Amino acid sequence: MTQEQKRFRTTDGAGRWEDVPVLNYKSEGSAPFKDITRQVLFETPELGCELRYFEIAPGGHSTLERHAHVHAVMILRGGGQCLVGSEVRAVAAHDLVSIPPMTWHQFRAAPDAPLGFLCMVNRERDKPQLPTAEELEALRRDTVVARFLRGH
Repeated sequence: MTQEQKRFRTTDGAGRWEDVPVLNYKSEGSAPFKDITRQVLFETPELGCELRYFEIAPGGHSTLERHAHVHAVMILRGGGQCLVGSEVRAVAAHDLVSIPPMTWHQFRAAPDAPLGFLCMVNRERDKPQLPTAEELEALRRDTVVARFLRGH
C-alpha cells in the first residue's frame, strides 16, 4: 500500500511518522543550510498542495530564500527564530507563520532544541531563489536581520 493509499499513519511523537521516509532537505551544495530533514506527509494530487514536515537539529537552519509561491507554516515542536521579510520573530510550538510570495525567509532552531514544523505549499511550485550579494547586503543593513543571519 502506498503512502497516498494508506489512511492512517501513526507517529512516534518525536517528528517521525509510520511509512514516511525521512529525506534530505536539499541536495548538498545546492544552497546553504545546516542539519535539517524533510518528510512529505501528504502529496495527494487532488489536494493541489503538499503538507511537509521539516525538522532542524539544535543550532541548525534552513536556507535563506524566496519564491513566487506562498507557505503556511505551523511550528509543531521545539523553538527558535524565523525571518520573514525584514521581521525576525521567536517561534514555539503551535505558532503559525505565513510567508507571502517573493519574501525572504529562513528558520533557525534554538541551540539547545530541535525546531519541527509543518509546511503547506502548492504541489506545483517554482524553485527557490537565493539572494545575490547585493540583496544579502541590503538585508544586512537592518541590524536585527544582520544579527539573525549571523546566527545569534
